[in-house]
Amino acid sequence: MTTETANTPRPPEGDWLGTQYLRFTRDGAFGVCTLDRPEARNAMTPAMYFGIRYAVRHVDADPDLAGLLITGAGDVFAPGGDMGGGDGSDNWLTFGSALGMDVTPFETLRQSVKPVVAAVNGLCQGGGLQIALCSDMAVVSDRATFRVPELLRGIADTYYSQMLARLIGPVRTRDLMFTGRTLTAQEAHDWGMVARVVPHEELLDAAREVLGQCCRTAPAARSVVKSSLDNYLGLFDRIGMQASYSSPEALEGFRSFKERRSPDWVHPDLRTEGRL
Repeated sequence: MTTETANTPRPPEGDWLGTQYLRFTRDGAFGVCTLDRPEARNAMTPAMYFGIRYAVRHVDADPDLAGLLITGAGDVFAPGGDMGGGDGSDNWLTFGSALGMDVTPFETLRQSVKPVVAAVNGLCQGGGLQIALCSDMAVVSDRATFRVPELLRGIADTYYSQMLARLIGPVRTRDLMFTGRTLTAQEAHDWGMVARVVPHEELLDAAREVLGQCCRTAPAARSVVKSSLDNYLGLFDRIGMQASYSSPEALEGFRSFKERRSPDWVHPDLRTEGRL
């Protein structure tokens, strides 16, 4: 073990989140978690998902911090899980168990003690959109786009179907999930998926202001309201969703994505060039 490795803080010491692709910085009263994996456009490894979950608990336990801001580097917030295997260390086809809700941060975000604001700076889809939806508020750049492509990958994402039906209604949920269409920031705001849309260059300042406003509310009373809202969002079909991860459709969805082609289940007349 090198001296540098030995001296690098690891959870639960310091602000290290367990992966080089997440940066945790301190900005006055706030912790800031930045997804920073430009070579893969912030595609999330299992370690990144778990690191965001850890960041929430890290801020909850730190008396010097009042809230957490989550954002992305460059022009991407988060496109979801790295289905291509990334650098080879986090291959989703071989690390299927890492897709479980015991690693992803969505439930932890919904249960956070301190306010969490997502500053969505660009492309936001898959697990990235779930992070934005599960944060207490999402403040988004006018350049941001949103998509729910899970059914194009063979995944029965009951988390999305449950949450989106509550947030935007079943008709719009079918529109998003059955077509895989892309929403603009303004459309997402009009549909009630995000709280505020701001000019791109004002995003971080606006997100900090919103987080500050949230942090000024009474913690105990806020937690009661948060619990009430969480009960409204309800539970999702955990067993069905987990089973879908290892289904033949999901495996074909992953392979076709990596090979940049339409999955085999698509009728030959409906297949397109490149991945869906």
